[in-house]
Amino acid sequence: MGLKYRFNLKDIKIEDFKVYLFALFKAILPKKKIRNFLDLEEFIQKRSAWVSQVTLYNYLKTRMGTKYVLHFNDDIFLESINLAKWNIYIIALQDLTFFTFSYIHNNFNLEDFEKSRRIYDSILDEELKNGLPEEIAAHGRKTFSERYEKIDWKKYFNSLPFNSSALSLYKWAPIADELKTLDRKIVLNSMILKWDNIKDEFAKLIKF
Repeated sequence: MGLKYRFNLKDIKIEDFKVYLFALFKAILPKKKIRNFLDLEEFIQKRSAWVSQVTLYNYLKTRMGTKYVLHFNDDIFLESINLAKWNIYIIALQDLTFFTFSYIHNNFNLEDFEKSRRIYDSILDEELKNGLPEEIAAHGRKTFSERYEKIDWKKYFNSLPFNSSALSLYKWAPIADELKTLDRKIVLNSMILKWDNIKDEFAKLIKF
């Protein structure tokens, strides 16, 4: 997923997997301040892709052990991972979009909230070129609109803004339900901690 950071799971060798994740993280480290909406869109896309991928694959690795990459030869398992990553990603995009606009509203008096929808739609349009299934994109747009109508822009950035994507990780990860039940708190916290780093980063980068 992502505008620039796509990959094929079948191309990943066991010894390269950790290296890949580390390289992915380094590749999206900030190189400039966020000064306009184009910078903001890029930030939202890259950070959402990174959080979605890293939390999903780390959870799979934790549950399956060191041989988990061997499951990538299983087409059914690969299909489940692909389904999970896109469904988690569309919600991660929503959470970060709403968070950033709520934060900017409270700190820079932004009132053009409709711009958040245009950014979300723009990212999904690009991801359709990268393999995002049409039905998942449509579901993303629908849930975005539903959340948009109810959001309190004054409070969102400071009121569990990433809870939905954490719950999405828990829902879509291709792990047996009886195991996920045991892991619920750990899974949710793992994503929230990743988002905490993104929140801190955003506060340092934003220069609207």
